[in-house]
Amino acid sequence: MTKAEIIDSVYEKVGGFSKKEAAEVVEAVFDAMKEVLAQGEKIKLSGFGNFVVREKAARVGRNPQTGEEIVIAARRVLTFKPSQVLKEALNPHRESASQRPPRAASGE
Repeated sequence: MTKAEIIDSVYEKVGGFSKKEAAEVVEAVFDAMKEVLAQGEKIKLSGFGNFVVREKAARVGRNPQTGEEIVIAARRVLTFKPSQVLKEALNPHRESASQRPPRAASGE
């Protein structure tokens, strides 16, 4: 899904907005998220998941073509962990852990 498709979806699902206003709302949400993540804070969206910025230390890697060692610079990476609600929506045919019967103890 593209940003334009998100804007169209917001426009169709939320009445009272022009398409331009829907675009401004979507842009404002994304801008707010970018600002928070740039500050190193996490974003928790209930029923959706968590966006977390992690610090990765510098490390030594290898050029796969030459085998030469190179230094990979320290950097920040963004990770996303989906909520249980989102996981269940993506895999409705699977039982959640709370619905599964408990496993028998091993070694009996």
